[in-house]
Amino acid sequence: MPLSLYAKAQEDFLRLPLTPPDFHDGLDKVPDDDIIELATHVIAIERDALTNLHNLYRSNLAAQRNFKQAVHVIARTSRQGGRVIVSGMGKSGKIGQKFVATLNSFGIRSAFLHPTEAMHGDLGMVGLNDTVVVLTYSGRTPEILSLLSYLPASLPLVAVTSYDDAHSCPLFTGRSSSLCTLLPAPIPRTEVEAFGVPTPTSSTTTALALTDALALALAHQLHASPSAIFHHYHPGGAIGASVAPTGPQLVGSIATKVDDVPLIGNQSNPTVLDALLTAASSASGWVRPSLETIIAPRQIQRIGRRADLNQSLSSLKDAIVVEKGDWISIPAANSIQEAKNWILHMRQSSRGRTFLESGTILGIVDAQQCVSGVVEIEEIMDEDQLQQQHRRI
Repeated sequence: MPLSLYAKAQEDFLRLPLTPPDFHDGLDKVPDDDIIELATHVIAIERDALTNLHNLYRSNLAAQRNFKQAVHVIARTSRQGGRVIVSGMGKSGKIGQKFVATLNSFGIRSAFLHPTEAMHGDLGMVGLNDTVVVLTYSGRTPEILSLLSYLPASLPLVAVTSYDDAHSCPLFTGRSSSLCTLLPAPIPRTEVEAFGVPTPTSSTTTALALTDALALALAHQLHASPSAIFHHYHPGGAIGASVAPTGPQLVGSIATKVDDVPLIGNQSNPTVLDALLTAASSASGWVRPSLETIIAPRQIQRIGRRADLNQSLSSLKDAIVVEKGDWISIPAANSIQEAKNWILHMRQSSRGRTFLESGTILGIVDAQQCVSGVVEIEEIMDEDQLQQQHRRI
């Protein structure tokens, strides 16, 4: 640019106002009644969208089946040590970020992957044991479709979108139907029809409600006491204060569900290496060599330090692998202090001297009188306390 033209452009720029013009100058203000009318109209439209979503998942068998499938897929990912990778663009991305925050509050490891940042290195956060959840109302968001083309086709994919048929949904193109789960989140009226503007409102409201429902369902699927888990990961602020335990902590709240403990793949003659590999993918550290036996996390650490990797678990059975019949039953409704007092009392008597010692597994009995959870005795009693009591005995 010639210097004279540059100087003129600079002069013209300096004449510009420091603040943008007020486009509302000279326009009449919107009457207050019209403001309230518009506000209640928006609320009514979003209410109708939520009612429609509620009716869909209340009555549509396909939607119900897909929702249950999404819960089981993500729960399995979490138990195997994988993460939930959530992605969405624009306003849908904001809903996705809230979903991630809620999952993490329940100890369900999750991360938000921005579709654009993914193309610039963030793809590295995706692991082969993860499940991907995408949020896009249209189901055709270019950035999401581009992202999916770079993600392994072997990863389970859950899509929150307006589509009600997985076969016609572009998000699942080129992927195995067995790995794809559609969670429909339609709205009865488009936002253009409802408001005259295509701004995401009722569509993001339905996505928010559906992902909230998914997060809470997952928390109950994975944890015996979601409230205790939430309090553990969210101790601060008014929310932390509101969920703080008001009474004694119950044994059931610290138990690991037996059904959540992974089985060793090699059932014929499992080795120490098989146990360690299974433990590495166990969210709790517990491992089941069979349906009737279990290995506690502290014992996993013990054999990992001392045993031959090729050694058969059957040769360690008495010290490491504990039969279900040898678990010591304690009601889930007992407080931790009550359980501790009972253990101390039993250890001081002749009946408890031989079995209530370090390494004992407590079977937690639920209201249906079933042993549904397990706890290591060290989680109730301090290890120093166990050793001191053992010396007295």
